[in-house]
Amino acid sequence: MKKLTLPLSPDDVLSLKAGDAVALSGVIYTARDCAHRRIFELLDADMPLPFALKGAFIYYAGPCPAPKGKASGSCGPTTSARMNSFAPRLLDLGLGGMIGKGEMSEEVRAALVRNRAVYFAAIGGAGAFYGNAVKKSACVAFADLLSEAVYRFEVEDFPLVVAMDAHGGSIYAR
Repeated sequence: MKKLTLPLSPDDVLSLKAGDAVALSGVIYTARDCAHRRIFELLDADMPLPFALKGAFIYYAGPCPAPKGKASGSCGPTTSARMNSFAPRLLDLGLGGMIGKGEMSEEVRAALVRNRAVYFAAIGGAGAFYGNAVKKSACVAFADLLSEAVYRFEVEDFPLVVAMDAHGGSIYAR
């Protein structure tokens, strides 16, 4: 298992191949459908975003409230295909990659290659496990969306698999 720290360097991204197991540490942002729609409203209005896209990673997840003594509650991945219409534009604007569950579209694969980015798969049904890897959490945008708000997570040894790499490789094509 490769241990990587975010933000990823270009060499880190290019070294990754579909199927590689990684443990990520650093900052990731949660965002699901509703948050993506609001991010696009901000982009379309030429307004500032709640976080810098350059090199950032979005985790397609909505955390449950944190129990006492924890930074996050259960926080498993949601189906990534629901973000197919959003991902290419965000990648073109500098997003470093995404984390989610399941296959993404050919347009997303092309955007990953074009932008030298990566899509990681998280394990569905392992939300409590992922919540335990969150060391700090703060809502940074759209608090009215509750669990679908954008949260800034500091994670440690967040276990993932490279689902789609910067070379066009995909675990779903095997």
